[in-house]
Amino acid sequence: MLTKDNRADLAVHRVRHPLKFRLLQVKAVHALTPHLIRVTFTGDDLQDFVSASFDDHIKVFFPEPGADQPVLPEAGSDGPVFPAGLPRPTARDFTPRRFDADARELDIEFAMHEAGPAATWAAQAKVGQYLGIGGPRGSLVIPTGFDWHLLIGDDTALPAIARRLEELPAGTRVAAVIEVADPSAQIEFATRAELHIIWRHRSESGYRGEALLQAVREIYLPETVKATCGLPANPRRCVRCATTCARNVASTSRAFARPATGDRVPRRYTKRSTTDCPQHARNEQRTLDELNVREHRFRMHHYLRSIMTRLRPCRPCRPCRPCRPCRPCDRA
Repeated sequence: MLTKDNRADLAVHRVRHPLKFRLLQVKAVHALTPHLIRVTFTGDDLQDFVSASFDDHIKVFFPEPGADQPVLPEAGSDGPVFPAGLPRPTARDFTPRRFDADARELDIEFAMHEAGPAATWAAQAKVGQYLGIGGPRGSLVIPTGFDWHLLIGDDTALPAIARRLEELPAGTRVAAVIEVADPSAQIEFATRAELHIIWRHRSESGYRGEALLQAVREIYLPETVKATCGLPANPRRCVRCATTCARNVASTSRAFARPATGDRVPRRYTKRSTTDCPQHARNEQRTLDELNVREHRFRMHHYLRSIMTRLRPCRPCRPCRPCRPCRPCDRA
């Protein structure tokens, strides 16, 4: 089996890109499923666009209500510089699904959550509308030469997973564990790799990520595997635990990429998955214990300080003024 110990070309490396903001126009809108919409953008600003990795992040800027175009910042020495006196536009992170340099076309896929500015905009997207993008500022390039790949994600990770599957060469073994809302959210993948895919549905589980985590715990893992996880923060930590700590396999053989996101997952889902996961319950208990210890130390510090203040010798008093001599008594 190939490992990064005996193959130098399997090293993961980062590539930096100049920060640039671009104004793009909608060229086509296509609903892949009831839960996923692909929007194709075009524009001259895409002339020098670069996306070197399947999990790249670009910042998408949405126009304000009633405006035709979003307010875009300029690239400054310390980062983005927004126009003074104007409200900052709403922005979300997305993964470039496909880029055609010759045609100057960029595909972005929107997961249709029940709420959020990105899903709201995608639901009414029409040809001719404008959006702004920034980045990507860098790419984490993971080689395709590994014998075995593991891809884990939910609806928001579908663009990154689909792009990775298209990049993998023939003969590569890859397993994908994906959680979607229901069977209607499943999509077909075009790949030359030997794909083993496991679909899990939130409609059949008690909380978000439950069926996905169970599938990850049960899946076969070889000693060396490149794993990519596209999930919200708390479920992603559960997956990391299920594939490393719980499986007694060295975590150095895995590369957990950043999640491909869009609209932020509603907080109640994250809180529910945190509460119901046994590993998170233990982690939260350790966090509470640490906070209690810190609070105890804080209180003890101030208590001892108050005692030392009371035991500290007083400053010498000022000498008293001499008493005025008594006037002689008139009564004699």
